[in-house]
Amino acid sequence: MILRECDPSTASTTDVMAAVQIMNEVLAADLPEDPPWQLEKAKEYLTVTMPGERRFTWHALDSDNTTLLGRASLLITEEIGVLELMVRPAARRRRVGTALLAAIAQRAAAEGVEALGVEVAGGTPSVGFFEAHGFRRACTELRAVLTLESVDWQHIATVATGIGAGYRIEVHPDGPPSTMFETYTAAKEAIRSLEYDDLELSPSSYGPDRLEASLETLRARGMKPYVVVAVHERTETVAALTEVVVPEHRPTRADQYDTVVVPAHRSYGADRAIKARMLLELRAAESQLLDVQTWNAAENAQMLKINSELGFRIDREWREYAADAAALARQFTAPGLTH
Repeated sequence: MILRECDPSTASTTDVMAAVQIMNEVLAADLPEDPPWQLEKAKEYLTVTMPGERRFTWHALDSDNTTLLGRASLLITEEIGVLELMVRPAARRRRVGTALLAAIAQRAAAEGVEALGVEVAGGTPSVGFFEAHGFRRACTELRAVLTLESVDWQHIATVATGIGAGYRIEVHPDGPPSTMFETYTAAKEAIRSLEYDDLELSPSSYGPDRLEASLETLRARGMKPYVVVAVHERTETVAALTEVVVPEHRPTRADQYDTVVVPAHRSYGADRAIKARMLLELRAAESQLLDVQTWNAAENAQMLKINSELGFRIDREWREYAADAAALARQFTAPGLTH
């Protein structure tokens, strides 16, 4: 086996096609209910980062340097090193994943990263792999999927109007306008300390500058943002918000991001109304869309109840694991990278 570190920004079309092929083979084996990737914007999704972030990528190839057995990446953010690792199902149990993880750990330690984090779908071989290498479970969420063809759209339309007096709902198909950034990020900040204890594995959007950079990064990665907000009319501030992105490399499934209700504005039906309105918007705007997936902490009974009422159905656990980068690096000997 040959392990090669690659510059993701110079990935060739062949490299991207190989990465997409591995991802689809892994999905077919481990998450057969998930839609496959397409090539559209796949390179941008795999390479573009937020300002100040750095990404490193490794390829594991067979001994004749022709077949890609696995790939891994390390994204270094302000908070943590986020890793992704996938091995072609036919190449598993040949220490391909271990070699890739060793490369990640040593690079992370050399770059001064203190902690590594990774998302793992429950019920897949990745659970045992990361636990065997000393990763600890930091939090567990429940993934739920809403299939659009099963939706009771009359019910959704009714729920979308069920917000209390003094609030209006606004739809922003490309993200909130810049004039709303201050109050939008203030709404996020208001509940930040109340969030369930998960890792910062995706770009944060706290603060106007960070929000603007996050939106630009999403667009550059081929992920179209949709935002629905509830505005408190007396103060003209964002009382609640919900975010969804539709990736161009997987246009049949949308990803639900944050849903936030400022504590002072709870009990007015905003959470149900904005999520229902979002579904109506997606139905009208995204002709290829078949379903929407969302993640919630098991302890978040209120949001789990709302999602269930809208038609979402829980299908599996989604775990976040963490490890000390220096301790992990000490587990491995130098892997002898070829460049």
